[in-house]
Order: sequence, then structure tokens, then C-alpha cells
Amino acid sequence: MAEVTLPTGVNFVEQVMAAAGKTVIPYQKYTLSNGLTVILHQDASDPLVHVDMTYHVGSAREELGKSGFAHFFEHMMFQGSENVADEQHFKLITEAGGTLNGTTNGDRTNYFQTVPANQLEKMLWLESDRMGFLVDAVTQEKFEVQRETVKNERGQSYDNRPYGLLGERVAEALYPAGHPYSWQTIGYLEDLDRVNVNDLKAFFLKWYGPNNATLTIGGDIDAKETLALVEQYFGSIPRGPEIAMPEKPTFTINEDRYISMEDNVHLPLVYMSYPTVSVRHADEAPLDVLSSILGGGKTSLLYKNLVKNQLAVQASVGHPCAELACTFTLLALPHPASGKTLADIEKVIRDSLVEFEERGVEDDDLAKVKASMEASFIFGLQSVSGKVSTLAANQTFKGDPNYIEKDIARYANVTKADVMRVFKKYIKGQHGVIMSIVPKGKLDLIAAQDNFIPAPRSKGQASKTSAESLVVRKASDNFDRSKMPTSGANKSVAVPQMWNKTLANGIKVLGTQSIETPTTSLLLKIPAGHYYSEKDKAGVVSLLASALNESTTKRSAEEMSNELQKLGSSIAIYAGNQYLNINVSTLTKNLDATMVLVNEKLMHPAFIEAEFSRNKSNAIQGAINSKKDAGYLASTAYRQLLQADNIAATSSQGTEQSLNNITLADVKAFYQQQVKPSDSQLIVVSDLKEKALIKSLNVFSTWQGKGTSLVLTLAKPETKAGVIYLVNKEGAAQSAIRIGKRSMTQDIVGEYYKSYLMNFTLGGAFNSRINLNLREDKGYTYGARSGFSADKFSGTFTASAEVRADVTDKSIVEFVSEIKGYREQGITAEELSFMRNSINQRDALKYETPRAKLGFLAQILEYDLKPSFVQERAEIVETISAEEINELAKKHLNLAEMLMVVVGDAKTLKPQLKALGYEVIDYEI
Repeated sequence: MAEVTLPTGVNFVEQVMAAAGKTVIPYQKYTLSNGLTVILHQDASDPLVHVDMTYHVGSAREELGKSGFAHFFEHMMFQGSENVADEQHFKLITEAGGTLNGTTNGDRTNYFQTVPANQLEKMLWLESDRMGFLVDAVTQEKFEVQRETVKNERGQSYDNRPYGLLGERVAEALYPAGHPYSWQTIGYLEDLDRVNVNDLKAFFLKWYGPNNATLTIGGDIDAKETLALVEQYFGSIPRGPEIAMPEKPTFTINEDRYISMEDNVHLPLVYMSYPTVSVRHADEAPLDVLSSILGGGKTSLLYKNLVKNQLAVQASVGHPCAELACTFTLLALPHPASGKTLADIEKVIRDSLVEFEERGVEDDDLAKVKASMEASFIFGLQSVSGKVSTLAANQTFKGDPNYIEKDIARYANVTKADVMRVFKKYIKGQHGVIMSIVPKGKLDLIAAQDNFIPAPRSKGQASKTSAESLVVRKASDNFDRSKMPTSGANKSVAVPQMWNKTLANGIKVLGTQSIETPTTSLLLKIPAGHYYSEKDKAGVVSLLASALNESTTKRSAEEMSNELQKLGSSIAIYAGNQYLNINVSTLTKNLDATMVLVNEKLMHPAFIEAEFSRNKSNAIQGAINSKKDAGYLASTAYRQLLQADNIAATSSQGTEQSLNNITLADVKAFYQQQVKPSDSQLIVVSDLKEKALIKSLNVFSTWQGKGTSLVLTLAKPETKAGVIYLVNKEGAAQSAIRIGKRSMTQDIVGEYYKSYLMNFTLGGAFNSRINLNLREDKGYTYGARSGFSADKFSGTFTASAEVRADVTDKSIVEFVSEIKGYREQGITAEELSFMRNSINQRDALKYETPRAKLGFLAQILEYDLKPSFVQERAEIVETISAEEINELAKKHLNLAEMLMVVVGDAKTLKPQLKALGYEVIDYEI
């Protein structure tokens, strides 16, 4: 470290270098005198940086009766600080061409942003200002708005979602009253309603000091310059109080605890949860292996005993782990046709545990988990954000950023005896919580009568925090923190170097080399998508995709799954509107073995009647179950209303009726007609060069033929505009809103792209007019947006949100006001500048990962583009005038041409919506 002169106040801790043959993220670790841990990872492969600030505080650090504070503060940290104006955090990063977010769990809260490298100083200014200068900027008004936003998030993600309260109810029953994990991160509404703004400030002052935080910076950085900036912006922030981490409470469950609830669901569910250890405990890895044997895919016991024989639509096993505790969970949803109750399913699960003990642990069980772990760690290194978040998490929870090798070793060293030992210690003969969720009025389906009621939840101390009791820490700087740093020129970003080739059988290949990780990613797009099928048999391509994921004529589905898991590879086959897609991810050392399996799936499907019957039946149940979700109902109704009676009016997943129409012969016939190589598109991103890759692609050489060409005209329907179509969802806590119309088909540098630029201000960014109004100003929703969506055949303009049920009518008024106002008054000069900066500085993020490169190259191949289209778009962004944007707004945002779909409690909503002056038409899916 002699070459780096450290700024005053920065202390060097350690440096870890890359090592041949080892999975290591190189880094340098430092501390500031105020206790802030700083980790730097240099990676000049792309001109971008990722900044992660992780605080070692989550919902498990909250006081009784004050649940949800950690998550609440995640929201408040984006609301401006003393030197950053309200709503500016999102705006500044978006304008810089970056992305950002924050997440909270039981044990940590992290804030992160990925931006062009020239924006690093601005990011450090933003992060330091909310660490050291937030409290006095937290106003009662911001507090109230974000409290409503959090309530909306709870409504959308928990209360209004099928099975959404499962985790909350199980945690209440599993953990003792007052255990840090006995409540969910989102918190309870009554706690959020009871506290005041000073309670929230006190929580911040206790936990959000630099000595309880890790700042991790990765990417195209200079270590010396970065350390100087870190010391400048963070060094003056005083330490917070010294906080001891909570103990890991031990507890025992002396008998099985049966609990149940009725929910607005189609299928009942049984969920069994057993307490085990804590994260990175010596027994965590063998418990993970056990969960894989019992419920990890088609080779697992629960799949064999429940799903394959159609006793259940779904069954899975997991071992989620956290800092203070882990749980071993088993879940199943019985198939209605099986006639099985949850008690029957529970017995099958318990019998499967007995079967496991008799079966024992096989060599492949260990090989699969070890291969999966190796692959997941390596794939996690494909992005700078992945590497930074790994370093940050390892430092936060282990005090050691360099933990990947130890993690890999934990799983590599698991023995058969370890797995049997943990089974006998934590599962066999042990007690847990058995939760039944059943459709309303179907309590007769529960696994057993409830025998447990959680102890009353403590509300904690009734007193509220006063402003006078807060001890606010103030930083003293030798520079003017109120001045936002300026940024240098954005570094140029090179479009990936590409090669292309057409194989002898007609597959068009476009590839690029990416040498950061020894991995290969492929996307094969076969012109055999949903649009090639008939409306009365919608879903046939989805069922074909399911069949291709089953047995081949050479291997059973279980054998295929076993081989893939031992390679640590994945082959995902799924239906799109235009294409049947095959997405492949593999370590390059296993590419040839994986491609043999890809080719086998494509060329030699077995089309077994029993497998087809199971997949069809499960798809039908999925279609029925989806109708319990407000978002699904809204999107389905909207799609049907915007399309005439044609294939585009249906989802590629099909409907209950269309799926019932499909036979195995239909699937075979579609396969024979359409799954051909000619005109297929193959996109490849690999660390291999072109010559080596082409050799691996020779596996497709015997695949021949050309499918039927697609001739499709999607006529516009006679649907009435200017009205509200109301879909009833009785008792819904939230309403789903869709407002829009049919619009343009997609183009790359024409009116469709320019209209995307036009909409950016209205509803295309966090700081758009619609989102700032409905979420940030009114607190009506967790998020609201608008945008254009299209393919080569049709397109739509849609504004949408999930809003609190009691403000459905008010939300529509605000949507209409924003769309109408933008159309009539146009874009401001400030908004035009914001849009230009935001979009034209994003290039560094477009091509970073293999996944990003796949998407970019896929667009080039599908639309036969030259790489210069990137520059053409940049010039459009730079030169499009306010007048042109305003003309596009006038043309495409005419509310008189739009219809509205609202999904919610019709009995309550109908009179309210009529009172707005709209014709309200009842609509059924």
C-alpha cells in the first residue's frame, strides 16, 4: 500500500488480491476515525461505479410496538436532507443516467446506486448528506406522506395479495412474543399509526451513525481520489452511540402449533415451518442440502410424491436464513382434482420425511448442491453491483468481505453424515408451525383444528418521543456542503464488439465476447410464439414449453433435471408472443455438456400423456388462481378491451377455457409445424471467442426445417372510449387502475421511440409527474406510471397504479389531471433537460452484464439494426425539441380516445365512479 498516501483520518485495514484458481473479489478495506468501514473494489471493465451504503439495522432492531421503523426509514432517506431538496435524490441520480434503490430486511438496510463513473462524487455527497444531515429535514408533512406510502406498500404486497399474510401469521406463531423476527419488516399498520415523527428520528439517531455502517464502492475508480472524497464527505460526521447487536434468542416448541386463516384464494395451502440455526452456522449448509433433496426441483421427494402424481399443483422446501435465526419450511398446494384435504397433504409430506430417512443421502445430492453453489457465486460476479453487494453483506454480517471462498468451502465439505445428522436434530420428531390457508368458507379443508393462539403482542411503552429529548449530532465541515458537486465529462462507452453468422440450418447467430467471468449465456428465439396459435387454443405454446421441460426420448424429466443440476446450468423454456424462447446459462467449462441437453430437449421431446395432463391441469389451476389477483384481473380486462376478438386479446398462458380445448395432439402438431431452426435467432455472450463458440453450436447441425410464416393483422375493437369498465373484486383493500388505448407498433428510431421520450416526464421515471403526484404528494399508491408498449403488430399507451381503495375516485381525477395538463401545457425546459441527461447518460449501464448484452444484441438481431442505431437514438434525444414533444403529446394523449379499467369492490366504487361523471360498465373476465 506504499503507493497510496492515505488522507488524514483514513486507516488501512487490509487488501485482498485476485488469485488464480480462486473465486475472490479483490478489494481494499479502510476505516475512518468515526468508525465508518470503507471497502473499495476497482474494476475498469465498464465506465461506471456502484455505491452501496449498508447500515446494520433492520426490523429486528425495532422496539416493541414500533414495528416497521427500519423500512419506514428506508422511505424517509429518499425524501431530501438539509442540503438536498425534497424529491431530489431520485431526480439527481436518474438525471445522471443512474439507477438506485434501497431494501430492508430483518437485519440490515442498504441504499445503492449504479451511475456513470463521472458521477461518483455526487453520489458520496448525497449519501453523506442523508447520513449526517437528515434529522432536521424530516418534517411532519414528509412523515405523513411516507406513512401513507408504506401503508400502500403493505396493502399491495401483503393485505391485497393472495397468501400475502402467510409469513406474518407464521412468524407470530413460531417465535416467542417479542422475538425480533416475530413481526414482518413492513410492520403493523397500528404501530405506524401510533408513532410520531420524533419516534422515527430517535430510531435514526440510534442506528444510522457511521460506526454502524459499511460504505462499499466498486467500479472504475481511483483508490486515492476516492478515499479523499470519502474522508471529505463522511469524515466529519460524528459517531453514533455504541450499539450491541441483539442476542440470538433460543426457544423451544414443545408441540406442533396448528393455525389457519381464510383468504381470497382459489387453492388451499399448507405450510410447515421448523426453527433451525442462524446464518452461516455450521449446520446451515447441510440443512440447505436437505432442503434440496426434499424439495429442490424434479428430482426431489416432494415433487415425486405430490406434484408428479398430481396430488398437488405445487410443492417446495426451503431453508431461509437470517442473522438471528433460520427456518426449515415445507409448502404444498393440493390439486382440486385429487380430492385431498390439507390434512392428507400434510401426511404425504410427513411420509416423505420417513422415506428420506430410509433412502438416505446419495452422491448426486451433494454434487448438485455444490455445483449450484459454485455457479451462483460465479454468476454473482458478472456485475459490479453483484460484487459490491457481496462485499458489503460479508463485511456487515461477518466482518470479513473476503468470505466467498469460505462459503464455497462450507458446501463443498458437507458429507452424507452431516445431512442425516441435521435431519435427525432439527426435523425428525421435532415440532413446528403448521399453517393452513383456505378459500373463504372452506375451513373444512384445514390440516387440523387450531390449537395455538400467539401471545398478545406487546405495544411497548405508550409514551411518545419529544423533540426536546432528541440529541442531534452535527457535523462541522471545512467546505460548503450546500453546493452540489459538479461532474466531469461522461466517459465514452463502447458498444460491444459483435460477430454474426448464419448456420447452415438457417439459425442467425449474433455474439459478443465478455471475459469478466468464465460463463456463457445464450438466448435462442424460435418463431413459434403465442401469435402463431389459434385464439380458442391459447396457451398451446406455453404447454409446449412445459413439454420441452419434461422427459425426452432419451432421459426422464428427473434424469434431465439431475444432469443439469450437477452441471450448475439452467435451461429455461418459455412462450412469448412472437417467439418460443430458450434461455441458457452455464459455466463455460460445462458449455458442451449443457448444449447436448439443450439439443436433446429441442429435438427429442417424449410428449408423454401423463406429463402433458399434469402440466395442463396445473396451468388451468394457475389461470383460475390468478383471478384472485387484482393486477391480473386489470391487465386481462384491459388486454381484452383493447383487442378485437383475436389472439392478442389472450395471454400466452391461456385461459381456463382455451386450455381445456388443447390436447396433446395439438401440442405435437404445433411442435412439428413450428419448432424449426430456419429464421430462428441465437444470441450468445461468452468468454469464448467466435471460433470456439461456433464449434459448440454444431450440436444443432442435425436440426432442420422451416416453420410457417406469421401473417397477422390485429384489428382494433369497437370498444367504447371515455368510459370506466369496472371489474368486481369484493372487499379489495386496493383498486387496480388502467387508463389507455391502442397505439403505435414498435420502431427503433421513429415516432414510437420519440413518444417514449415524450412520456418520460409524464410517467416514465420515479420523478415523473404522475408518480410524484399520486405517490409522493398524495400518498395514494406505492407507485404510479405510464408508458408505451408495443411489438411489430400492435401497441398501447397505458397509465396504471394500484391505489388505496378509499381514494380510487381521487386517483382517477389526478391521473386525468396530469395526462390532460401535460397534453395541453406541454413539457417545461427543466423537464426537457432532465429527460435528455437521464437517457443519454445511461449507456454505461446498458451493456455491463451478459444479461444486458443479450437483450441489446437480441434487439439488433430482431430488427436487423446496425450498431450505429445507438448513436442515432442519442442524437434524437439531444435534438428533439419541446415543440416536437408537445405535438406528440397532443397526438397520443387524447383522453377522449382512452378507456379506463378499475378492479375493486364494485358495490363501494360504482357510485363513486359514477359521481365523477363517467359511464360505468360492469365487466367480467
